[in-house]
Amino acid sequence: MNSWTLSYDGFDPGEEGRREALCTLGNGYLATRGAAPESTADGVHYPGTYAAGVYNRLTDTVGGRTVENESLVNLPSWLPLTFAAEGGAWCEDAEGLDQRLELDMRRGVLVRRWRVRDAAGRTTAVTQRRFVHMRHEHLCGLQTTFTPENWSGRLLVRSSLDTMARNHGVARYGKLADTHLRPLSAELVGERCVLVVVATNQSQIRVAEAQRTRLFRAGAELDVPRETVREPSRLGHEFAVDVTAGEEVTVEKLVAVYTSRDRAISDPDTAALNRLAWCGDFDELLAEHELAWRQLWRRFRVSMRDAEPRALRTIRLHLFHLLQTMSGHTVDLDAGVPSRGLHGEAYRGHVLWDELFVFPIFNLRVPLLTRALLRYRHRRLPWARRAAWEAGHSGAMYPWQSGSDGREDSQRLHLNPASGRWIVDPTYLQRHVGLAVAYNVWQYYQVTGDREFLGEYGAEMIIEVARFFAGLAVYEHERDRYVIRGVMGPDEFHTGYPDAPERGVDNNAYTNLLTAWVLARALDVLRLLNEQSRAELTETLGLRPEEPERWDEISRRMFVPMHGPVISQFEGYERLAEFDWSGYRSRYGDIRRLDRILESEGDSPNRYQVSKQADVLMLLYLFSADELAEMFGRLGYELGPDTIDRTVDYYMRRTAHGSTLSAVVHAWVLARNHREQAVEYFLEALRSDIADVQRGTTAEGVHLAAMAGSVDVLQRCFAGLETRDDALWLNPYWPRELGTIEFDIRYREHSLTLRISGAGVQVSACVGHQPPIRLSCRGREVLLRPGETVEFPEPAP
Repeated sequence: MNSWTLSYDGFDPGEEGRREALCTLGNGYLATRGAAPESTADGVHYPGTYAAGVYNRLTDTVGGRTVENESLVNLPSWLPLTFAAEGGAWCEDAEGLDQRLELDMRRGVLVRRWRVRDAAGRTTAVTQRRFVHMRHEHLCGLQTTFTPENWSGRLLVRSSLDTMARNHGVARYGKLADTHLRPLSAELVGERCVLVVVATNQSQIRVAEAQRTRLFRAGAELDVPRETVREPSRLGHEFAVDVTAGEEVTVEKLVAVYTSRDRAISDPDTAALNRLAWCGDFDELLAEHELAWRQLWRRFRVSMRDAEPRALRTIRLHLFHLLQTMSGHTVDLDAGVPSRGLHGEAYRGHVLWDELFVFPIFNLRVPLLTRALLRYRHRRLPWARRAAWEAGHSGAMYPWQSGSDGREDSQRLHLNPASGRWIVDPTYLQRHVGLAVAYNVWQYYQVTGDREFLGEYGAEMIIEVARFFAGLAVYEHERDRYVIRGVMGPDEFHTGYPDAPERGVDNNAYTNLLTAWVLARALDVLRLLNEQSRAELTETLGLRPEEPERWDEISRRMFVPMHGPVISQFEGYERLAEFDWSGYRSRYGDIRRLDRILESEGDSPNRYQVSKQADVLMLLYLFSADELAEMFGRLGYELGPDTIDRTVDYYMRRTAHGSTLSAVVHAWVLARNHREQAVEYFLEALRSDIADVQRGTTAEGVHLAAMAGSVDVLQRCFAGLETRDDALWLNPYWPRELGTIEFDIRYREHSLTLRISGAGVQVSACVGHQPPIRLSCRGREVLLRPGETVEFPEPAP
């Protein structure tokens, strides 16, 4: 098996959506799904092109209520290309004899080979190559080579742009408004070019696409007549060329895409035409594109010797889709981390908390990209402050779902496909997203030591989040502790208590502990800033002297719910009814989305000890056992010797795994003491999208956090890599069935290569002039200097 290639043979209507999502090509600026160029959005295929940060709002009336939804917009399709033997049916209506689709991840190219036979028995072999350029972010290319196998005559080819794209890639949104674009112009420019311009109908973002199509035989361009194809939604050219059996003819289609959000342009129309006029031919552009991917893969190199080849292929697939969603081109954009990539329309392209799982990959390879993505959050501080003020608090309350401007874009109603009912959606109560923002800032600083960013942007975010949660915390005399009421944890099944189902829960352990941690880090930030920076920030934020004192007190007196030796998911969780897991599995089989099943029965998960995904166990994903013990100690609690194991066991038996993230987190928390189970969950995380374990959700867009998380399980969990206390910590629990791994990272300006097998570690630093870094492994601490290699051998049994 080739670990760089994802291949599909034949055609399967039920699988096309998943294949199109997994064969998406992108460059961080835009991405296009792997739909066939001749296909339309017909319920089987879904051509989709999305540009990072291009959103639009529409309103609907649902159940007598007006709802507003902002969506990542499906842009005009640049793909359309079809062909026919003169007098025969166009290829989409002819008989497809066979097809092979190959996604070449090393080169960033999608290759399609197929054969078509029309009613007259004329068979044509077709090879298509496609890229979305990784160096020139505005350019896309499609090259199609035709070989008539048993006929000679005239071949007709149509190449066009489709302006009437709509957002209907998610069935659950089917009854809501989906027309985001209005056509502005469609014109022919010169003899070869087509230009279409549209605008979003609310956000008024202008989008221009310019197309150039040329024909070649034996490497020479053909000067053949072209007719204009003008349809209600399409503009393009039709060509007629004489062909001979066995002789190849190639059609080259290049497209430039610009929007009015782009920098350094006069207007998108002119920019698209100029970029197209300046670019070379398909093969020249392909060579530059492949070079850009080679350079990317050097930074994201992962090799696994003696491991299952499919595991390495899937790891590379996950990295590939991360890099297509966010790349160097993202640095200059105002864009966040869309939870389903630029691959589909689930979650409407919103930004949730997925960066918590994505940033560890970028921090250790391209920290400049993390820095840019954190700026997305910093630019939205005004909205977060406004939201906190409206809720009666100071500081910043980040939204659970964010889009263009940072307001709360979570749905207030959502459709349950199991019942067909629209139900209230209170997931905006997941205040913990702000804690994730602060955590991400601190982790970026730990990896990079970037004090400039910390002083200019990061400190402000951490402190404003700390102020909000300090205000959310209320002191209770009876407990002599601070509590937080009316929130939702990462679980998402519990929107409240059985008698108050939409008001949140009290003292979610994850939220409370992370609040205490963030407040302590806010104090660290103030100590790290130099005197002038601290004074300026204090003045800018109007920080009162008593606020840090309160943070310190809360960080030492936050309440953590426990029942016996187990950390409670929230206060009262253990008093909920036990759930009939075996009965429901026998009735329904797949009960991952237990919330939908119960709602369809007139019931609710609020009544039961069930969890959609890891909640309490997220603490073990974010913090080592030593760090968690330190946090408990600061709070005046003792983390008992069996608390972690008992807590893991308790929630393992009560989790439905309704999110693809659940397998990632469970692989992580089981790695120390239950290695075989950890590997099982890791392999399940690898399967999340490639096998579409949630039955249809991959077609709506890949699960970006699960993809990143599966790679992170290798690098930070099994490899035991941590960045804290200004040192690089290594404590591997590497499963022997995964062979030997070698990967490259960047830490404090050092380029390092790590090689791990079992519990043995080798770390090599590239030659340079950086100061040495501290490495710590199993109690042994060393200084690693540029050009040196250090080994930590596997301990004797």
